[in-house]
Amino acid sequence: MQSKTVESALNKQINEELQSAYVYLGMAAEADRLGLPGFANWFKMQYQEELAHADKFFNYILERDGEVKLDALKAPEIKDATPLSLFESALAHEQHISACIFKLKDLARAESDHATDVFLEWFVTEQVEEEANARGVIDQLKMIEGNKNGLFLIDRELAGRQAEEAEG
Repeated sequence: MQSKTVESALNKQINEELQSAYVYLGMAAEADRLGLPGFANWFKMQYQEELAHADKFFNYILERDGEVKLDALKAPEIKDATPLSLFESALAHEQHISACIFKLKDLARAESDHATDVFLEWFVTEQVEEEANARGVIDQLKMIEGNKNGLFLIDRELAGRQAEEAEG
């Protein structure tokens, strides 16, 4: 059984992941509004990944004989977005989630909760990948500097993203 402190922090992370999903769903809607179905697809796949991450935390708490507590989600604030601003927001959001995961790792270590420390390793690796993916699209968008042909090509590339099976 894990400490109530760790359990509470893991519950908070479930809600962080669910909020992430909600943010990405809002970004998908905005990308669709901008006429960028590939961008919308990328954000929709990210939405699904975040739901899978929340589910991992949910199941882990239950496996440790804990109690899951869900909080309300707030509406995502996405206004006057551009493709670049959407991905800059995505990167900033992933950096926030990375910081949350790192705090969880620190807490698990401070509580000598080795099982949770090991469980969180997958998320550390995942966050490195999440940030790199967003940064890669940002770099491409900056490279084309608003060129519509370049934007069209990036949109086509992002349309090819498919759902990945979550590991761990």
